[in-house]
Amino acid sequence: MSKKVLVIGETREGTLRNVTFEAIAAANIISDGGEVVGVLCGEGQLENMGKEMVYHGADRVITVANENLKTYTSDGFGQALQAVIDDESPGGIVMGHTSIGKDITPKLASRLESGLISDATEVLAEGGKIVFTRPIYSGKAFEKKEIKDGIIFATIRPNNIPAEPRDDSRVGEVTEKNVEITNIRTIIKDIIRKSSDGVDLSEAKVIVAGGRGVKSAEGFQPLEELADILGGTVGASRGACDAGYCDYSLQIGQTGKVVTPDLYIACGISGAIQHLAGMSNSKVIVAINKDPEANIFNVADYGIVGDLFDVVPKLIEEIKQVKVNA
Repeated sequence: MSKKVLVIGETREGTLRNVTFEAIAAANIISDGGEVVGVLCGEGQLENMGKEMVYHGADRVITVANENLKTYTSDGFGQALQAVIDDESPGGIVMGHTSIGKDITPKLASRLESGLISDATEVLAEGGKIVFTRPIYSGKAFEKKEIKDGIIFATIRPNNIPAEPRDDSRVGEVTEKNVEITNIRTIIKDIIRKSSDGVDLSEAKVIVAGGRGVKSAEGFQPLEELADILGGTVGASRGACDAGYCDYSLQIGQTGKVVTPDLYIACGISGAIQHLAGMSNSKVIVAINKDPEANIFNVADYGIVGDLFDVVPKLIEEIKQVKVNA
């Protein structure tokens, strides 16, 4: 098998998403000293972002710039990526398990007649084999998988595989490839962003999430303040979204976003299994709930039994005090 591994980069509002750098780290494990080649699709000048991929561990980067790649469509990106794959004939392909990754990778795998390991949380080289770990049964169990034949094709869950430190002394070629993008069946007329301009949920290191216990849209204000001072972002359970307290873009759970932050603070969340499926793999979980029997305490590392409207303001004051004295 070729030890060349392609990393499909992903951008957000003109910058590379952190999961791109995590995918590069995974690709370096898979390549076992072979070549790691980054791939970027978009519009306009992509060279600087290509250099960022080199600084984070890619050996070289191929960019595909076309006006039909300004916004993501499976037709446009599929054509661009397929052209690069055909030219490079890689032994492996890695991408983040994001909304785009979940859409484009099955299409590419079908064209390549390849298997696909999705949502990997760990990549290890064991006895000459590449072993992937991924959650199953809504995160209640894990399985280890390997691809024994053909291309190693995988998506990795954001915020699980540590990225390599940025090294701006690294040098790698960034080349542009011209690909004709035609027959786009989907036309993007406009994009309305409902999510906040803060940290992306799937990549956040700290998340403060609210459930039905926040009682109203205004109830999220202290959670937003706590998230702000911790350098994180706000999420929500489906119950809070269904009640109209916040937008569904903040939903965490089996039918929302799956997150694995370093710190997850659950405020007024009972802990339905659908919600736990989206956050139970967080590194540290803190639960705040008035009900001592709430299911969320079964997965929490630290639990606080109390009214979130009493507890959260006290946490905010304590954290502010610590920062002042630091």
